[in-house]
Order: sequence, then C-alpha cells, then structure tokens
Amino acid sequence: MSAEQQVEVVVRSGQYAALSNGTRLHYASAGQQGRTLILFVHGFPEFWGEWSAQLAEFGRDYFAVAPDLRGFNLSDMPFEVSAYKAKHIVDDLRLLIGHLGYEKAIIVAHDWGGAVCWNLAIALPQLVQQLIIINAPHPYLFMQALARDTSQISASAYMNWLREEGSEQALAKDEFALVEGFFKGMGQGEAAWFDAPTRALYHACWARGLRGGVNYYRASPLHPPADAERSPAQLNLSADDFKVKVPTRVIWGGADKALPKSLLTGLEDFVADLEIVRIAEGSHWIIHEQPARINALLRGFIEVHKPLAKPDSSLP
Repeated sequence: MSAEQQVEVVVRSGQYAALSNGTRLHYASAGQQGRTLILFVHGFPEFWGEWSAQLAEFGRDYFAVAPDLRGFNLSDMPFEVSAYKAKHIVDDLRLLIGHLGYEKAIIVAHDWGGAVCWNLAIALPQLVQQLIIINAPHPYLFMQALARDTSQISASAYMNWLREEGSEQALAKDEFALVEGFFKGMGQGEAAWFDAPTRALYHACWARGLRGGVNYYRASPLHPPADAERSPAQLNLSADDFKVKVPTRVIWGGADKALPKSLLTGLEDFVADLEIVRIAEGSHWIIHEQPARINALLRGFIEVHKPLAKPDSSLP
C-alpha cells in the first residue's frame, strides 16, 4: 500500500456554492482540489451522504465532490414545481463544475441523479469526461417503457402517488415510515445497511423538508399516464436527440423492483461507447449494499478511460 493510500481521507461537508442562477448548493468533498474532479450525484430520497464510501475511496487520488441537489438536505429548496425541471438541475451542475474551478468532470450518478446526468451528458457533453450511471434509465427508453410496457407502468405507479399534493406530509408521518419503506420495499430484505447511525443521518435530512424531492416527480413528464393527461408516447420526441457521445458505463442491480433490467434493452442504440455491468442480486440500493464492489467497478472504468498524460515538452 502506498503512502497516499495509508493516509486517512477526510470528508468535508458544510461547504456551499452560490451559483450565478441564484441557487445555493451544499456539497461535501474529499481529496485535493486541482486533481481530476469526480462529481457524485444522488437520487431520491437521499442526499450527499449516499456517496460516503465513494468520497472516502476516491478522495485518495481525485477531487471527489458530492452535492445535495436543489430541494434536498442543506441545499436551497425552491417551493415552485417548475423550479425542478431537468434543465434547471442540469444548469446547477454545470455551474457547480465551474464554481469548483473545472471545465469538465467524471460524473457518477444514481436514481434521480442519473436521470439528470443522462440529460447533462446529452445536452452538454463537453462537460462530461466519463459518465457512470447506476440504476437510472435512459430518458428515451424510460419514456417508451412508461407508454407501452404494462409491467413498467405498474412498477412505476408510486410515481403518480408522489406527484399528488400532500405526499410529502404523508411521507413524514410516523417518523418517516413511508420513506424508509422505499429502502426496505425496493431493496433486499430489511436493508441491513440502514443501521441506527445511518437512519439518524437520513432522518435529519428528511426533517429539513421533503417537498423538493417529490417536486422532481411533479416536474417530470416521465411518469405512468394518468387520467386526463398525455401519455409519455405523445411527447413527440426524436430518438436522435437523445444520443450520448461520451464514454459511458452503466451499473445495474438486477433485482431492482421499480426499474427492471429490461430498461437496458436497446441502450446501445443511444450510447456508442457503452459498457454495462449487471449485478444480478443487487437492488436499487446496490451502492449501499455492496460499496466495495461499486468502488472497484468505478475505479476500473475510470482508470481505463483516464486520458493519457501530455508529454513534457521540456524533456529531450
């Protein structure tokens, strides 16, 4: 083990970025600023702490940063649903990368973070050095599944419940029993990783407000069709507008009950440089269930795709 590996990595939270679009994001980081930036982007109902094991690992030799997305934990929580459209979240990440002093980043994202970062890579590929998605469907394929696949429509029915007014109050009842149910109902068994200290951290996050998190569902056009609403199939979107042009790895827990592995079918038509790793026994919460395995997969992909160092022109 090298001397660098032996040094304990300090994860620093309580940092804020005041972005030029008026949003203030909280973030945690590990490692030395100036090294290659890895941006870890969480989903619902999580916060930057989802990536604690990854910050500790990649802070050794990268600048690892995990923000709280707008609407979550210690970041700004706009009240209006319209503030949670994907274009605004993408803009937050664009500005955060610049605020940290970088022109591009390696992006690792899960769940809603993955949904946002698919859009980031599609719209602003110049910002994305590599893209790693964990259990988050490509938006065009998800749109098709929500319109045509009855099993996906059934699995995603909870999204329409979350879109209803008052869902955040229901989620907070009985010490967040329903929110915890997402971890247990969509996971493997009793979610052994959700121990007492972890539970306390998540409860502190949820106590700061859940409206922002459910507003992601309210603002998105991708959900099972409801009465008097257009089906996702009626959005008239072109597949050609959803191509991903950056090196991409997708890690998928095959036992995900809300996002089945069938969502991977056809992904190669949208991503030219694609690797898919399937973890058959992993649930939607594979990051928590097998953090060491996830770290190894991330490092393997990142190291293989690391840009070659430029030669020193001063050498003979």
